[in-house]
Amino acid sequence: MMIKNICCMGAGYVGGPTMAVIADHCPNIQVTVVDLNQQRIDAWNDSDLSRLPVYEPGLDFVVDRARGRNLHFSTDVDSAIAAADIVFISVNTPTKVKGLGAGQASDLRWVEACSRQVANAAQGHTIVVEKSTLPVRTAETIRTILEASQAPLQEGEVPKSFAVLSNPEFLAEGTAIRDLECPDRVLIGGEDDDSINALADVYMHWVEPAKILRTNLWSSELSKLTANAFLAQRISSINSVAALCESTGADVQEVARAIGTDSRIGPKFLQSGPGFGGSCFQKDILNLVYLCRHFGLPEVASYWESVVELNTWQQHRISRLIVQRLFGTVTGKRVAILGFAFKADTNDTREAPAIRIALDLLEEGAQLAIHDPKVEQAQIARDLREAPVELDPATGKSQGLSGVGSWLSANSVEEAVEGADAVVLLTEWSQYKSLDWQDLSRRMRRPAWVFDSRTIVDPDQVRSAGLRLWCVGNGSL
Repeated sequence: MMIKNICCMGAGYVGGPTMAVIADHCPNIQVTVVDLNQQRIDAWNDSDLSRLPVYEPGLDFVVDRARGRNLHFSTDVDSAIAAADIVFISVNTPTKVKGLGAGQASDLRWVEACSRQVANAAQGHTIVVEKSTLPVRTAETIRTILEASQAPLQEGEVPKSFAVLSNPEFLAEGTAIRDLECPDRVLIGGEDDDSINALADVYMHWVEPAKILRTNLWSSELSKLTANAFLAQRISSINSVAALCESTGADVQEVARAIGTDSRIGPKFLQSGPGFGGSCFQKDILNLVYLCRHFGLPEVASYWESVVELNTWQQHRISRLIVQRLFGTVTGKRVAILGFAFKADTNDTREAPAIRIALDLLEEGAQLAIHDPKVEQAQIARDLREAPVELDPATGKSQGLSGVGSWLSANSVEEAVEGADAVVLLTEWSQYKSLDWQDLSRRMRRPAWVFDSRTIVDPDQVRSAGLRLWCVGNGSL
């Protein structure tokens, strides 16, 4: 099967970068990314590449090379589907907030809507590829919808046929382009060998054939959930050890280095911090929990659920620790929050640890000054469900109500720490690793604290500036 046209439904964090890399490496294939959000499509088409809706290092260069040649962004969904040999479904699958499985099961409304639209608009034979992270056996639902569209033909109509494949993404935000360019593996699950080979041929434009793994549909779907669950488990595990290190005088970095040299364990995902965030880890583990309970495996469900519970506990633990170190109260105190994205090199804030920690501090009455080099004020306001306050021109202080928590967006680190009682580092942006602590110290109210949840500051520089320091997992400080 010769692939000439690809359509991707969903222009978000997965669809946009993935299709940009495919188009970049496959100049003879026309790639169209479609979305119903006109504003998002306009951003992808903006001549100013700094305005792309997704921030990823290197993404702007890839888009610039392919856009207008064989990479297109459009809201004309039906036309793109009709022309496509392959349709990727790459839409959001959030956790359900109500109804059956609320709080754990995935909300598949957008996947179903995409499947129905493909069923109506497709022409001839179409390979439909699950790119979104989905529960096991979702492909069965997609296939049922597609097969239902194969009604008796009218005279002159071209018969439709479909093949459903699972091709989960394993990229990490912040390193997405590198992960797409040099993947550890490309996983394709399906039952139709011709369709599997057609999709594999697309990837073989730049991926070694040995790295393209073929499985059945259900193994592919479950592999994605399991991979994220294992990675999240390591984060919760090292954070549990970090808490123990703080109580015993051990250093979690030294412990991580010691166990990471064991070839059976390895060094990756052993960096303690404020917990995992992003669109996948929590959602996928909770989905796994729901599936385990559905299939009568409550012990397995409880095991994986504890990974999420410990992650939440770690974030509340940091919030409580900040309040305790600031003499038991942060009411009316200015606290500078450095970093709001869930990790460095992305503007994604979904499930970011900063959200839960900031909400805890706001509830305690803190006056937060939040700085992040890539996250916009409007996004922070949506995440905190609260509008920012303005600075009083006369006093330079926030105009929030006395004793009530409030926040403002700072344009610089210096602005954030002005008059602050504490600095809380929550995202490991590279610019935060080389701050001038002597200068920042002079701007703060004494005694002042630095809470480093990412272990990125130089302890000697912070202490020599007259600041008190807490680093996650270091009981010797």
